[in-house]
Amino acid sequence: MNSIELEIAGMTCASCAARIERKLNRLDGVDARVNYATEKATVTVPSGYDARALIAEVEKVGYTAALPRGRPEAPDDAELASLRSRLVVAALLAGPVILTAMVPGLQFRYWQWASLALAAPVVLWAGRPFHAAAWVNLKHGVATMDTLVSIGTLSAFLWSVYALCWGAAGRPGLHHGFRLTAAPGDGACHVYLEVAAGVTLFVLAGRYFEKRAKRRAGAALRALLELGAKDVAVLRDGAETRIPATELAVGDEFVVRPGERIATDGTVLVGSSAVDASMVTGEAVPVEVGAGDAVIGATVNAGGRLVVRATRVGDDTQLAQMARLVEAAQSGKADAQRLADRIAAVFVPIVLAVAAATLAAWLAAGQPVTLALTAAVAVLIVACPCAMGLATPTALLVGTGRAAQLGVLIKGPEVLESTRKVDTIVLDKTGTVTTGRMTLVDVVTAPGTDRATLLRYAGALEDASEHPVARAIAEAATAEEGTLPAVLDFVAVPGEGVRGRVEGRAVAVGRESLLATCAADPALSAAKARAEAEGKTVVVAGWDGRARGILVIGDTVKPTSAEAVRQFELLGLTPVLLTGDNAAAARHVAAEVGIGRILAEVTPAGKAAAIAGLRSEGRVVAMVGDGVNDAAALAAADLGLAIGTGTDVAIESADLTLVRGDLRAAADAIRLSRRTLRTIKTNLLWAFGYNVAAIPVAALGLLNPMLAGAAMACSSVFVVGNSLRLRAFARTTGFDPVG
Repeated sequence: MNSIELEIAGMTCASCAARIERKLNRLDGVDARVNYATEKATVTVPSGYDARALIAEVEKVGYTAALPRGRPEAPDDAELASLRSRLVVAALLAGPVILTAMVPGLQFRYWQWASLALAAPVVLWAGRPFHAAAWVNLKHGVATMDTLVSIGTLSAFLWSVYALCWGAAGRPGLHHGFRLTAAPGDGACHVYLEVAAGVTLFVLAGRYFEKRAKRRAGAALRALLELGAKDVAVLRDGAETRIPATELAVGDEFVVRPGERIATDGTVLVGSSAVDASMVTGEAVPVEVGAGDAVIGATVNAGGRLVVRATRVGDDTQLAQMARLVEAAQSGKADAQRLADRIAAVFVPIVLAVAAATLAAWLAAGQPVTLALTAAVAVLIVACPCAMGLATPTALLVGTGRAAQLGVLIKGPEVLESTRKVDTIVLDKTGTVTTGRMTLVDVVTAPGTDRATLLRYAGALEDASEHPVARAIAEAATAEEGTLPAVLDFVAVPGEGVRGRVEGRAVAVGRESLLATCAADPALSAAKARAEAEGKTVVVAGWDGRARGILVIGDTVKPTSAEAVRQFELLGLTPVLLTGDNAAAARHVAAEVGIGRILAEVTPAGKAAAIAGLRSEGRVVAMVGDGVNDAAALAAADLGLAIGTGTDVAIESADLTLVRGDLRAAADAIRLSRRTLRTIKTNLLWAFGYNVAAIPVAALGLLNPMLAGAAMACSSVFVVGNSLRLRAFARTTGFDPVG
């Protein structure tokens, strides 16, 4: 069996994806999954299966398909730009139409004709995507939200044209007012252009914001692949020549200077340095490398000059493998069905049947055609999803706006359903629970040595080094002691540390081998062993050949992490610490913040597998992370939350982004998402409640289309007001788990 991936275009709702999936799965030997969010289909077929047959099947149901074009490219923004143009035009033209119809005092002598001129472009041009989708659906015998929007808006518009041109609504000086009496009447003197224009505007706004969020689906892969070096200094005949990194071949030797990214996976031939691999491996402490050591592409050379021989290039590198992990995790995530489409799948055919039955019944009863048409159109208009079109966008608009104030970005409505079911939250250690920065956390001195002197001497010597550990010591020394003394005869000993003269003393800072052993002093020996057991880095400092103390370097826990873990537990979530760091460091951090379960020394591929393992236990998993190494796990989780201070790759792979580095924002994100989802459901219930309750009244001829429009307006007011309640959401400590 082979796997074929297709890029699908033309889907407008989750039911479109389901329709394509059903069509493909009817083929012999074919197993297809269509992802509405990523606009891709993953199809398992027998070996030798012609992909053109799959494309033809997709085209038969009214959509287009194509094989991927290789490396992910930036999406074509033409469709998004078209939606934005339609939305802007609709907002400018529909506003006066709605205002004039609803405020009788603004109705001048020929206002109805002016409304027709303004509403026509809104309904016919701005609303064209709905009408086109409805036509495609009609040809295949199905009905969706687009069908109801198209029929409702066109019914209101065409009825208004009829009333203006052939009825009594076109006479000069006509005034409309709201009549709340339920009585049969001739609707040929009324126009409903505000209904047609308003529905088009509101639903178009919702479609635009949804499309804008979906356009970011492939950004994680592009950002991940762009993380690597763009060019590289390759050695040819002993001379350096800069070439694009994509032209590197296995066996090529290239130079990496301090601060540069390593162009591809390889082996160090010459030189030694500290390599910052935290973006890829999650290790907080830079890795010391020398001749014979393997290095990973896209990691940063933080120290000396290296000469590296390329061992893997292109799609074989670890970076490319991580990109494939992210893509596989995204494509494998289950589709989140839109609540509105699920309801519309049943609601739309029922409304159409009721409208047709209403028309037939009134005609069969011998009533005038105008009265029969008025009743049928009232059914269509009162059922038209004005409030339904507002239900999700307004709740999202208010909810996401409030979330942004609390440091949370919610990508779309499909995210919210996941937050309701999550029961386990996996936390990356480095940069998420901890600061992700090397910091001097302790100074232990030998008897007879004062802290200030030790820190001043060590800081002065390390200030002349570019090593990340040295920078942490130098910064702490400067902060505590101010200006540091000058250093003479500075020497860096590769892989060991540094030496030099400070205030006339021969000072050394680095590994224990540079000085007399710490074991001679029980206090230093015990402190060193304790710090190393906690996974911290220990640097020995001394002068005149003797160890005078140790400096402990570590990645400190964020001050808010422990409180965040308590909030997760109040939400009913089980916290799990996941890290690429060693088990000792993980246990120490977990104990400090109150996490009971630890998964340590996990590779980037292993992180996604760990998420899959938790899900196989029946858990619904949320993942919080910030690094490139977390991207696949974030995409594989039921709910991914990225720390906004982290990498773009992690942010784009996640469902929610925490703008601040405060982990408590994750608890706020889950709680606010749950409340927003509840608000959306309430909005949809009331939106349909208004319409469904009014349909029998309209069918009986007791509700003219104007009152139908008023009922729609009432439901819209309720929906907007209910959504605005989200603005009162506040961060608290003793909160209700469901918000």
